Amino acid sequence: MLKNKLNKKLDFAMLSVIFALAWPTMLEELMQTAVQYIDTAMVGSLGTDATAAVGATGTVGWLVLGVMNAMGVGFLAFIAQAFGAGEREKAKAASAQAVSMTVVIGLFMTALVFMLSSAVPRWMNVDLRIRDLAGRYFLIVYSPMLFRAASIVFGTVLRSVGDTKTPMRVGIVVNIINIIANFLLIYPTRTISLFGKALPMWGAGWGVEGAGIASAFSFVVGGSAMTVALFRHKDISPNGQKFLPNMKILKPCIKVGIPNMFQRFGTSLGFVVFAALINALGGMSTAAHTIANTVESAFYIPGYGMMAAAATLSGNALGAKNKEKLKSLGKTIIPLEIGLMIISGGLLFIFAEPLMGIFSRDAEVIALGTTVLRMVAISEPFYGVPIVVEGMMQGVGKTVAPLYFNISGMWLIRILGTYICTVHFGMGLISAWACMIGHNLLLFFLFSGYYLSGRWNPMNDKHKKA
Repeated sequence: MLKNKLNKKLDFAMLSVIFALAWPTMLEELMQTAVQYIDTAMVGSLGTDATAAVGATGTVGWLVLGVMNAMGVGFLAFIAQAFGAGEREKAKAASAQAVSMTVVIGLFMTALVFMLSSAVPRWMNVDLRIRDLAGRYFLIVYSPMLFRAASIVFGTVLRSVGDTKTPMRVGIVVNIINIIANFLLIYPTRTISLFGKALPMWGAGWGVEGAGIASAFSFVVGGSAMTVALFRHKDISPNGQKFLPNMKILKPCIKVGIPNMFQRFGTSLGFVVFAALINALGGMSTAAHTIANTVESAFYIPGYGMMAAAATLSGNALGAKNKEKLKSLGKTIIPLEIGLMIISGGLLFIFAEPLMGIFSRDAEVIALGTTVLRMVAISEPFYGVPIVVEGMMQGVGKTVAPLYFNISGMWLIRILGTYICTVHFGMGLISAWACMIGHNLLLFFLFSGYYLSGRWNPMNDKHKKA
């Protein structure tokens, strides 16, 4: 039905613009995923307990970072629309407000991490054997919150004016630093073979904590570099602007950002509960779930690249009051996204087992992870549609409907379903991932219906109040 509603003839001019904006984001995501793969493989070589300690509190991190992402979405909609309307000074003034809010929220989140780090593993129902290690890793990785906030929010500000290459370049440098620091800090001093020669290699031998320090250091570098890039940017630099609160800018940003913040908070809290339910299944399920999540993340790269392009282009089109451009965007990017995610899902299905084997030597972990990955691979094309539709809605400032859609799917399908399956019926990880797939399918139907109704488009007279 969705395909019949879309214009079968792609707008090739729009297609070139989409790719120009999307490929740097895709490459950035690819690099981040590659580093996540390397991180997981390096930690995985230390054993299943180490993998579980690293992955057990990750969803709480998503909860904390969700606030930063929501703030970025609020500024993205405002700046993209101002930029599309040719109001450059207005966009720069909003950039200065983004800097002020980043400092305030970043410092608050840093204090929160320090206060709660010891309690998080207990809340997450982490195995007593690894609880202290998981807590220390969480504190190390999430302590540089100010720098992580700068990287997230300022990167979003740059993307809102069509600069996706700067965040990509910063991301590449950060990831290279992370890999090198991992190599030096995780393992002890040892002998390595290089071109057939045995060479001594220094290592700190800090294990899981070494991985955390490497990540934290790379985040500090990334946040610093993104700040410098923003202040030097010719189109969106906040230099010369007022940093005191400007409610004429902050109110519309907050109006867009608050629903997105509640959405991210609600879904991230759902991820926390979901992970706690999985942690209760035991170390093997936690390890398989952590590794499978890491593997799967690479196959969402086309979706998130297109989402970034959709948000920027829809905001620019709305700011320019170009109704045809906004319509053309949807008709072009949705079929493109479906095609990319079909390819992505097919590759995930084929290579699930060897990819699991990269991160674990445990045959049971590999087998369990392979099963859930092949299950979710089938749903990849369906999940691609809500990703890009939500991106377009963020760009035009429509964040209330995605709040309802995502919260209902998370809590009614994923969480309630997993609780019933695992707690009441004693089922395992496979049932939890089946509920996750059900959640993704619900999002497909909800976002597809909303898009086809035209209610996402503020320039559609019939649905202006929607």
